[in-house]
Amino acid sequence: MNVPEWMTNSFPIIRVVFIIILAILAILMIVAVLFQKSGSEGGLGALGGQAQDTYYQKHKSKSLEGILKRATMILGIAIGVLSVLFFVTILVVPI
Repeated sequence: MNVPEWMTNSFPIIRVVFIIILAILAILMIVAVLFQKSGSEGGLGALGGQAQDTYYQKHKSKSLEGILKRATMILGIAIGVLSVLFFVTILVVPI
């Protein structure tokens, strides 16, 4: 496969940038996961008729717990997308 010169010159730089961004996102995801409460409460109270529609449950997404869950999901998606893009650069211009 004949690869243009600009690709062979710029892709190593792009790979380094991807690796740096992936490392930063991984650290942020670790921090977000560590700050979350453990899910040991289970949520099985609805089986025994103990489910209550409280103000906290209705507005859980605006709490710190909800923000951390959303951040974990967004960071996971971003890490996945950047990983795919990184490996595409390897397929286009091998190391």
